[in-house]
Amino acid sequence: VLALGLATVALISVAAVFGLPLRDPDGQILRMEPILAVGHWVALVIGVVFFAGYAHRVTAELSDTSGALFATQMALSREQRLQHLGGVVAAAAHEMGTPLATIKLIAGELADELRDRPDLHADAIALRDSADRCAAILRSMGRAGKDDLHMRAAPLRAVLEDAAQPHMDRGPLIEIHAEGPVIHRDPAIIHALRNLIQNAVDFAESRVVIETQVTQGALVVTVRDDGPGYPPHLLSRIGDPYLTRRAEAQRGSYEGMGLGLFIAKTLLERSGARLTFANGGPGAMVSVRWPLDRIRAHDRIALAHNPTFDA
Repeated sequence: VLALGLATVALISVAAVFGLPLRDPDGQILRMEPILAVGHWVALVIGVVFFAGYAHRVTAELSDTSGALFATQMALSREQRLQHLGGVVAAAAHEMGTPLATIKLIAGELADELRDRPDLHADAIALRDSADRCAAILRSMGRAGKDDLHMRAAPLRAVLEDAAQPHMDRGPLIEIHAEGPVIHRDPAIIHALRNLIQNAVDFAESRVVIETQVTQGALVVTVRDDGPGYPPHLLSRIGDPYLTRRAEAQRGSYEGMGLGLFIAKTLLERSGARLTFANGGPGAMVSVRWPLDRIRAHDRIALAHNPTFDA
């Protein structure tokens, strides 16, 4: 773009100096006042600079967006791997149980038959003990994997507390006012809510409030702080990658690429939510709205005590 712009300016300058004059139908040369000729040249140069700057900005934003999408995909992929790890571990523990039982049985029989061979008898005993140890490790891993699978649904308040937990001791008080149904405990949703809470804590003066509202067909989670709020001229672009942060305009202390809100917005929209950014409360405020049928999970109710009957 720079080379093309310089070449264009050079050709405009050459045309201004060496260009053929215009003539009217009678053959008279049409002469332009020098000041108008210079103004025409300056206008063309300004146009070249404007289009070059615009092309550079568009290219830079496309590159930034591509990098931000890649970072979002990496974060989501990591969370999904962590979610499925429990199931893989439980399945591996189940599938490997039978081969280990066979190894243990054969090792025990070999140990009984090789009592007159002390060196081989000790090896068979060591093999049987190793099989026992592997079985114990797999049982432990299998229990952990099953526990992970059972945590795919959780009460709304528990999910919000999980998202806010890493920021509880960072200074501002985090208040959670949440009453709601059992929802999907999706790692992507927790990761996104954690980013929203982190952004609120970064700019809060002393307090961050997390509130929920359940209507007939939707669940709304609102995160608000008492900080300086979003710059009004950026409200329409909140959630874009590499956007100018509030700290740059207010405090000048925030370090980072500005991907937190973009990643949170992307992950939450993939879960069916709609985000609204605003000022009020008194600082910044973001509302996340899900259709209830997209976020609610059907969890089993714990069994009550058995009734007693008098004979």
